[in-house]
Amino acid sequence: MQFETRAIHVGQEPDPATGAVTTPIYQTSTFAQEAVGVHKGYDYARVANPTRTALEECLASLENAEHGHAFSSGLGATTSIMHLLDPGDRVVCVNDVYGGTFRMFSQVYEPKGYRFDYVTPDELSSDPAAHVGDARLVWIETPTNPLLNVVDIAAVAAAARAAGALLVVDSTFATPYLQNPLDLGADIVLHSTTKYLGGHSDVVGGFAGTNDPTIADRLRFLQKSLGAVPGPFDAWLVLRGVKTLAVRMERHCANARRVVEFLAGHDRVTRVLWPGLPEHPGHEIAARQMRDFGGMVSFLVDSEEEAVSLVARTSVWTLAESLGGVESLIEHPARMTHAATATGPFAAPTNLVRLSVGIESADDLVGDLAQALAAAPARV
Repeated sequence: MQFETRAIHVGQEPDPATGAVTTPIYQTSTFAQEAVGVHKGYDYARVANPTRTALEECLASLENAEHGHAFSSGLGATTSIMHLLDPGDRVVCVNDVYGGTFRMFSQVYEPKGYRFDYVTPDELSSDPAAHVGDARLVWIETPTNPLLNVVDIAAVAAAARAAGALLVVDSTFATPYLQNPLDLGADIVLHSTTKYLGGHSDVVGGFAGTNDPTIADRLRFLQKSLGAVPGPFDAWLVLRGVKTLAVRMERHCANARRVVEFLAGHDRVTRVLWPGLPEHPGHEIAARQMRDFGGMVSFLVDSEEEAVSLVARTSVWTLAESLGGVESLIEHPARMTHAATATGPFAAPTNLVRLSVGIESADDLVGDLAQALAAAPARV
């Protein structure tokens, strides 16, 4: 089956008890057992729930994964993955990484003895073997958040495999519709399902998929033991969102292209960051490993003052954190999503604006940016 069909049908057969076409929300914490230890695959909802199972099967199919694990958030998935390691283990991570991930690594795991080395996406793509070394795990985002850098997944996967390291790819920005890291050699693919997979800014969740049965068994144990699992209604909301992922991503990408064309020609914008631009340093890699270039766009203006005032002047674009919903969002990463890195060596540029391009009319989105930029203070 093709992607669009799997998104609607895998794990979502009509309910055998009632014929319900939509997957039921199994809002229960426990399940009756036929005898002690004898049940129909479910005993306690933290361990497994039929609604969550449907979501895990669907997302695993979309990522071409044999095993899928749903979590209560993207960071819940990250926490469980990090429990595959031990204190003293070395992690290589791209330096342009989501602020919440950096906060967890630097303030939770590093004080416990885990070792982290941060490498630029370009360095990791061009010579991954030189950086992997004795790492137990390599962690990449591609495209990255918020600078939209691109990492060569296949090249890093080959180096990690040769070194005996695991490769985790946070593919939240790309979604399974645009990119499948496991097909390129990654060991684990990670998503914040809060974003494009849910797609409507009404749920928080995470997902990890793998083809390695040993990793899968361990993640399943960690799901049960750490407890960072989604409730059935949250799982149902993500499952509902996934049904329209393909059509939404087509519109996100098309609208992003229109927005980029506008921004690239505006005299108040000093640089546009989007992998679809031919001059983007990762464009060739993105064209090779992605089906399109996504709905996330970042751009630079003259100063922090201008960036902060600009994001407050839009009306169609909502000033808010997060991304990947049907509505367009605008934010200032240095003071918002990436404030955790503001005082560190990998701070987001203070004159950077990040856009999550929604599925509204492209004319309205461009028009709103035009009026916001027109109101910017004059250059001297």
